[in-house]
Amino acid sequence: MKASQFFVSTLKEAPADAEVVSHKLMTRAGLIKKLGAGIYNYMPMGLRVIRKVEAIVREEMNRAGAVEVAMPVVQPAELWQETGRFDKMGPELLRIQDRHGRDFIVQPTSEEVVTDIARQELRSYKQLPKNLYQIQTKFRDERRPRFGLMRGREFIMKDAYSFDRDQAAAKASYQVMAQAYRRIFDRFGLTYRAVAADSGAIGGDLSEEFQVIAATGEDAIVYCPQSDYAANMEKAESLPPQGARPVASQALAKTPTPGKSTCADVAQLLGVPLQSTVKSLVLATDRTNEGGEITGSQVWLLLLRGDHDMNEIKVGKVPGLDAGFRFATVGEIEDHFGCKPGYLGPLNLRQPVKLVVDREVAVMADWICGANEVDFHMTGVNWGRDLPEPDVVADLRNVVAGDPSPDGKGTLAIERGIEVGHVFYLGTKYSRAMNATFLGEDGKPAFFEMGCYGIGITRLPAAAIEQNHDERGIIWPDAIAPFTVVVCPIGMDRSDEVRAAAEKLHADLLAAGVDVILDDRGERPGAMFADWELIGVPHRVVLSDRGLKEGQVEYQHRRDAAATKVAAADIFAFIKDRIKV
Repeated sequence: MKASQFFVSTLKEAPADAEVVSHKLMTRAGLIKKLGAGIYNYMPMGLRVIRKVEAIVREEMNRAGAVEVAMPVVQPAELWQETGRFDKMGPELLRIQDRHGRDFIVQPTSEEVVTDIARQELRSYKQLPKNLYQIQTKFRDERRPRFGLMRGREFIMKDAYSFDRDQAAAKASYQVMAQAYRRIFDRFGLTYRAVAADSGAIGGDLSEEFQVIAATGEDAIVYCPQSDYAANMEKAESLPPQGARPVASQALAKTPTPGKSTCADVAQLLGVPLQSTVKSLVLATDRTNEGGEITGSQVWLLLLRGDHDMNEIKVGKVPGLDAGFRFATVGEIEDHFGCKPGYLGPLNLRQPVKLVVDREVAVMADWICGANEVDFHMTGVNWGRDLPEPDVVADLRNVVAGDPSPDGKGTLAIERGIEVGHVFYLGTKYSRAMNATFLGEDGKPAFFEMGCYGIGITRLPAAAIEQNHDERGIIWPDAIAPFTVVVCPIGMDRSDEVRAAAEKLHADLLAAGVDVILDDRGERPGAMFADWELIGVPHRVVLSDRGLKEGQVEYQHRRDAAATKVAAADIFAFIKDRIKV
């Protein structure tokens, strides 16, 4: 490819609405161009990256035995109504009507459609297992699309769905996909972690997220440097503290804390560690009748150590809260505690509440909490003496760095990541909802055991840039770079020798299967180099009249601080060796 024939369009400045590095650099490098909120044109340079990502995914999915299909972007609402998701998904699901007033959706995913295919086509256990996948455009009507391709409304995704005869077979299919994903992400050349994720209402442990490590990542990844343990923040368990609860050493007292409503402020005022305070979080669950009308509510009080944060996924697994909860209203709080938020605690309640205590709080002594009176806190609070022993003790909090690893092999560390893939065991959630069955070996109908497996095709280049960039621009891994090599001749319009050498090297590399571009635009060296450093092509060869007279050219990897002189006669072999062709 020659640059004069291609579409190279770089910008010196990023648009004002670009917030993160990937959005800024993808726009400046001419990879994407905004069309509307969360909707982008994939420009020729960016599309080359996307196609390379797709090719790796397709090769490994095919290798793993999955079969490619293409399901419509616009899907009839009837299928989504069968599972209830037409109503449950909320405004993120884009609903449209045709000229006859019939309801359709623009797909964010395709569980319903692929399950419909299976119930029509897969009649017998003899046809199983099957794994169908597609690489297709999706749409999610994000309330606040941002960060370019990281959180856009329209995106390309690879979604796959496995169908099996029983749970054991489904778990085997899951493992095949989990290993295929590792091969895929290894080939991308990115630093990533496969982390255990929460399985939600399905339950079980078969759920993993694939996170590209980046300091700007939205997700917190918990891992143990001394072992293979890794999980996302929602899944990571905080182990019960070791040892017995200390003996009470302080008297219970109501202590003035004027204007101090947070645990941090109270600890500072009293000159005590934040770890000696306890925060009160008030939740509520609603009771409904058969018609779905709310007939009453139950208020819950959760106690966590002052320096810890509540983990909503873990709280949602507490019996009684597992059917759904909300934060209590100010009115409900005042009715039960007789006080506004900021000074709440488990003592001196107006009405009883259901108490749930985090594991850490259950073994604390002489702790501090709100007194249910403005400007006062209780100090020297102890279980057994001042409060009954807690009935419900559970893991309610996010882990923190330094906590013991759940596998017992060290302590936990935390880093940031960007989720670009997810493998998940579904069970019979969709097959039951859509009555999708096959005839088992015993001649009886059985529901398909399913799994789903997704990769964010257009999110992945953005994640790669968040991980690989510098002040000059993008630094692509070879496997997904728009071009692997750029040949930069200086003054080729003025030197026949430079032109001939550049065109020969370009032709030789093309013939050897190298993805190379020749910059024949006649740009000044500084502008030419700046373009390719911004675009992030990993390997650059510079030819000049002076260098060729000395029998040399210059090679520089995008990560190198300086160029390396290479004999002109050896540059073809040198490049082939560097990119392992």
